[in-house]
Amino acid sequence: MLRLVHRWPGLVAALLIVLLALSGAALSVFPLIERLSAPQAASDLSVAELTVRVASAHPGLEQIRRAPSGRVVAYWFDGGQPGAAVIDPATGLDAGSPDPIAAELWLTNLHRSLFLDDAGRITMAVGAAAMLVLTLSGAGLVARRMGGWRRWFGRTRGPWAGRVHVELARFAVGGLLLSSLTALWMTASTFALLPDDPAEPDFVTATASPASLPLTQIAALADTPVATLQKLSLPSAGDPTDVFTLKTDGGTARIDPGTGKVLSSATPTGWERASEIVIMLHTGQGALVLGLILGLMALSVPALALTGVVQWLATRVSGSRIKGNTAAGSAETILLVASEGGSTWGFARTLRDALVCAGQTVHAAPLSQFDPARYSHARRFLILAATYGEGESPAAARGVLARIRALKQAPAAPLAVLGFGDRSFPDFCAYASDLAQAGADIGWAQLMPLATVDRQSPQDFARWGRDLGAVLGLPLELSHLPDAPQTHMLRLTDRRDYGAEVQAPTAILRFALPTQSLWARLTGQGFARFEAGDLLGILPEGATVPRFYSLASSTRDGFIEICVRRQPGGLCSGQLTALEPGATVAAFLRRNPEFRPAPGRAPVILIGAGTGIGPLAGFLRANRSHRPMHLYFGTRTPTSDLLYDTELRDWQNDGRLTSVTTAFSRHGRRSYVQDSLRADASRIARLIAGGAQIMVCGGREMASAVRGAMADILASTGHTPATLKAEGRYAEDVY
Repeated sequence: MLRLVHRWPGLVAALLIVLLALSGAALSVFPLIERLSAPQAASDLSVAELTVRVASAHPGLEQIRRAPSGRVVAYWFDGGQPGAAVIDPATGLDAGSPDPIAAELWLTNLHRSLFLDDAGRITMAVGAAAMLVLTLSGAGLVARRMGGWRRWFGRTRGPWAGRVHVELARFAVGGLLLSSLTALWMTASTFALLPDDPAEPDFVTATASPASLPLTQIAALADTPVATLQKLSLPSAGDPTDVFTLKTDGGTARIDPGTGKVLSSATPTGWERASEIVIMLHTGQGALVLGLILGLMALSVPALALTGVVQWLATRVSGSRIKGNTAAGSAETILLVASEGGSTWGFARTLRDALVCAGQTVHAAPLSQFDPARYSHARRFLILAATYGEGESPAAARGVLARIRALKQAPAAPLAVLGFGDRSFPDFCAYASDLAQAGADIGWAQLMPLATVDRQSPQDFARWGRDLGAVLGLPLELSHLPDAPQTHMLRLTDRRDYGAEVQAPTAILRFALPTQSLWARLTGQGFARFEAGDLLGILPEGATVPRFYSLASSTRDGFIEICVRRQPGGLCSGQLTALEPGATVAAFLRRNPEFRPAPGRAPVILIGAGTGIGPLAGFLRANRSHRPMHLYFGTRTPTSDLLYDTELRDWQNDGRLTSVTTAFSRHGRRSYVQDSLRADASRIARLIAGGAQIMVCGGREMASAVRGAMADILASTGHTPATLKAEGRYAEDVY
């Protein structure tokens, strides 16, 4: 529901909201321009002294106004002709025209009413209301995505458009909320829907003789600093009963020009003061820094609109959009999906279609939308859950575990969980296991025991389907064909071979960048935008499951590069290492934003072995700012498989690589990379104390050994690999 509330105002009112935001951002600059261009009054200058100076230059003076920017404008009649000018308070002389800048006037009319008077004001108020709905619902969606309000500022992951959308939303949400609320308040005030009319003192007439006191002897004027002045109206020269009307930040007073006495006064009501504050907050008049900040936040709206539309379009073409989906409140089967890369949605569609063919009503949705109150007719819950990284939830399902554990009462319909993962990893289907355990902890009845699917196996999925059919008393056959990813043909331009002498043939393969469409370049899809550490997916001939290789290059490098070691009997590695320059291979890109150096200047410790140096080499190649980077690299011998040997020397000479330490398992004093770490323990501990980030890439056994060495090194510092990982300072890319 929250997603729908966020989506439709954004799609329907996108153009109006962008127009509001851009015009508001432009207008936020003018208060600063006015403040810088207007002569300012001295802090000890009184209203009486200012009036004397202006009146001496303009004997027909009628009124003086002071704006929140400090600009003083005087109005007078001279020979029956009206005049007005910006005043220099130090001299009382003219300092410029009071007319607004033409661009400011045009933008103001556009921003307030689209040049359409009351109808335009109502239209812009609708835009402000849509922005308010978008801001509140968007904040809720960001909190849900991050796993709760306490993790609001956590690291984001997922597709490029989604990450940019979340980062901009977190930056701008406060400003957009304030701008939309104040806009709606001002609209209500304009249409007299609020009791905020200015309080006026009683109308009175002068009681003294026509002769007037010198202005400096009228206490109410002499004791009022110009800094608090809003408006002063002078008595008419031809009317002996007329009075001074002085309006300041503290209220309005009528003053007898003959005696100097205050004849009547009124102070602003609470509503009036509230409206004054609202106007200040919305326009930046009197709060220049805040106005500029709000204007900067408003500039994020076009980017939010673009990335929001990209996400919506991506949802429509991805597997997560189920046609003919039964409403949540009417379905017997609730099918919830937690997927990181999208492949689990293909299995969900197969399951949903089979259940529908068997006569069931099914509501399929992302697990992030889990809300027991919505499923009034549910007879069973089926959760298909992938695992990300080391037992973590997919990005879109953050916080669901906590929501399940917080339920005061388990749903009445029973639960079955099916996990998807790779059995070669130690945390195989850990997130699915956590979901099943959370359900058991709150007493959620079990429809079936936890089951798993290894490496997207259609056979594992079909076996689980038959078991589910037996439980439901339905003939359920799940024949699933994995969705083929959309690939691009990559042409091999260069290869460098290593490792033949030690029976570990390895190649650095470099491919040309494929041509990308304009849409891909605008949205960052395909190979239009990638970083070292992202993953290149290859679907080898004769296989249904892709293999992934960490990229050793980024878009800025102008090529795609990976390191591949030919594994005995390896289908994909055998095909890749057999490629010759000019040959092509079908590939696709998968982002991996969790594995890249964090922003900043803190040192980075890069640890890799064998082909694990690939993404680390990409980080070094991109280190044009010469951030401190220290490489620990393990290989067999310096003459056979020291990958990037020439580049490592060049990067060290030009400052991209601060230090390199190598470990050779079949040469000299044989050692492994974890031995190099232990030998350098004191320096590593100092780097960690200085805020260093650790990045590890390589095989599981190597990563485990490195983790153990780092635990020993950090024992005296109060840190562990786990605590550093929680801080975003220990990242692994393990295969």
